[in-house]
Amino acid sequence: MNYISVLYSPVPVEDMMADLIDKLGANLVLIILLVPLAIGLFIMLGWAKLVQSQSIRALTTSRNKIDWKRIWFAFILWGAITVLLTGISIYFSPENFQFNFQLIPFLKLATIVIILMPLQTSFEEYMFRGHMMQGLGLLAKNRWVPLLVTSVLFGLMHLGNPEVSTLGLGVMTFYIGTGLFLGIITLMDEGLELALGFHAANNVFGALLVTSDWSAFQVNSVFKDISEPILGWDILVSVFVIFPLLIYLFAKKYGWKDWRERLTGRVASREVFLESKANGQSL
Repeated sequence: MNYISVLYSPVPVEDMMADLIDKLGANLVLIILLVPLAIGLFIMLGWAKLVQSQSIRALTTSRNKIDWKRIWFAFILWGAITVLLTGISIYFSPENFQFNFQLIPFLKLATIVIILMPLQTSFEEYMFRGHMMQGLGLLAKNRWVPLLVTSVLFGLMHLGNPEVSTLGLGVMTFYIGTGLFLGIITLMDEGLELALGFHAANNVFGALLVTSDWSAFQVNSVFKDISEPILGWDILVSVFVIFPLLIYLFAKKYGWKDWRERLTGRVASREVFLESKANGQSL
């Protein structure tokens, strides 16, 4: 989640968030943070459609139509893994978690999260793995430059998150690693569907399951993490173990081949690129 608006404030991010929540309430603050990004999604799609004359389907995938089964598969898979890993953490370290569930506040949170958060994550995917990756590919005339650049920029976008000020710059390994993972599955699958589903599940389930006083999602989640915030091994496990396993699973399920060409190969000229996207072909 992006908090660029508070990045350069002299007041610590977590203090600003706590102050805002005290004044406005957690749900209203969450809405204020999510709505601009949700609006940004519609502006971006409208710009592609009306100004660039590019269909939403062509911006999303090289297939003849958007594959919703891919989106739902990635969403359900990562959601289930998130629930499992959270349950394991609570089981083995119950002293680090406080049961925080209150029915009415949780239902209000769930409504906000289910409606707005997929729009927020979709905005980020279309911006980085859609527009930016395509544009940089045309400029660099290859695939590896946009893959690396968008991954780094995706990580840097999260510099304003409260986790960074609390855990230190080491947590950027997770953000940049996540950007690299999402970029790889986008290029290998020649579409945004898997990235859209994964990203939505990551933020939706993350917001609903666990909150803390120092996290981006300070909301009425089921559990509250009350442990001392430290940069733990779980960051490295996610980036270097879980993400590669997910790539392997996706590759087996969808029959990915030509890894070198899809990740580092050349990108055709703008004219050929736009013509192929319009016809639903891959380059």
